[in-house]
Amino acid sequence: MNTTSEIVISLSPLDYGILFIYLTMLFWLGFRKRVQEDDYLLAGRHLTVPLFVMTLVSTWYGGILGVGEFTFKYGISNWFVFGFPYYIFALIFALTIIPRLRKQNHSSLPDLLTQRYGKKTGYFTAFLVFILITPAPYLLIAGLLVALIVPGNPTIWAVIVFFITAFYLYKYGFKTVVQTDVVQFLFMFAGFALLLGVFIKNYSFKTDILPLLPENHTKLTGGLPWTYILSWFFIALWTLVDPGFHQRCLAAKDSRTAQKGMIISIFFWAIFDALTLTTALYGRALMPHVDPLYLYPLLAETFLPAGLLGIFYTGLLATVMSTLDSYLFISGQTLGYDLFSKCHSKGKEPRYYVRWGYFFTGILSFLLIKVIPSVVDLWYTIGTLIIPALLLPVLFAYGSQSISSSRILMSMGGAFLISVGWFGYSFVTGNGYPFGIEPFYPGICWSLIVLLPSVLKKPVEKKRERSYTF
Repeated sequence: MNTTSEIVISLSPLDYGILFIYLTMLFWLGFRKRVQEDDYLLAGRHLTVPLFVMTLVSTWYGGILGVGEFTFKYGISNWFVFGFPYYIFALIFALTIIPRLRKQNHSSLPDLLTQRYGKKTGYFTAFLVFILITPAPYLLIAGLLVALIVPGNPTIWAVIVFFITAFYLYKYGFKTVVQTDVVQFLFMFAGFALLLGVFIKNYSFKTDILPLLPENHTKLTGGLPWTYILSWFFIALWTLVDPGFHQRCLAAKDSRTAQKGMIISIFFWAIFDALTLTTALYGRALMPHVDPLYLYPLLAETFLPAGLLGIFYTGLLATVMSTLDSYLFISGQTLGYDLFSKCHSKGKEPRYYVRWGYFFTGILSFLLIKVIPSVVDLWYTIGTLIIPALLLPVLFAYGSQSISSSRILMSMGGAFLISVGWFGYSFVTGNGYPFGIEPFYPGICWSLIVLLPSVLKKPVEKKRERSYTF
């Protein structure tokens, strides 16, 4: 993905007015009242089902430009790669992890692993989660979106968007994330529903659109090799260790609320996937020669009148911002609360350290954007390097298996270093991965080799002591 573009989207004063109202609402929600410390980290642990659904659904779609680009190139395989496996793992999360998660007395993933396996494991988990949850891809997209309607370099706009987001999160943290996600949820669904409604009204998908689509676009694989698709299926395991999922489940009123909210969220994800996928297919047929990366903005500019264009563009930006502010907060919380505050003895409130976490999150994000200026590549790289190290230790932390902290550290450290080394070899030499194997596989294999003996070992039964009655 290029970080510069000569494409310009022309908005009317009415459209800019809608964007201004949206941004004003973000700041108003971020500064309107004082909250308690538990609100800053977990919104008081009283999320209802509607709030749970809106904050979880809106957080999951930050890479919206990448969705349009992938569908333009490979058709309905976008759903098969980026939709279907996530529904499955989200359902598994709801049915198997949430009941165990709510029985644990922890506030984050690093906190959980600290309680189960010790401080060193918790510190290393915080480091891994900090990288996994980086908002870099969403800062990159936000910069590109702003640069389409306001003159300037996308990277500079990404920096400005970072400061805007950190500013409205600064005071009330996760409470602000939840409240702004409600607004962003409504805008993102309204925007795509309006654009797709215009298409359905004016064009028949069966007779006007379907004949214009390339043959592979209606195939489930989109012409992509199965090995590539399988890699993305494994990356979808991200769902099981995603800190955003864990945070919202911990912030829900109870386990039942979290389970019900997760299942309803899958339904809304499916609806939004249908909206974005069908819209992109219309775009592929009606505007086959546009830059795929900017498919959605260009479609909206071409087919929507003033006012509706403003709603759509605001929805597009809200889709990105909802993920950006959530990931920025979790990344700041992980680095600040789970790492800095545990290593520092001055007794400051957790929010003090989280705010410092924002600063270092920004530095990491812009370094990643500089090295890997592509949203899809950022997703793929971060997922293949971090998930192998986190997956099994997190899942086993919810179980009853007795695994030593040294073995857990060996699993996590080895999986991370192997995956990074595998990736580094390809990055430095340019010769591809050793043996043509993606970094995910040697990393997860190491973790399995280290941990399975402890997991499969039968617990030693204690002999019952004979009791005597005198």
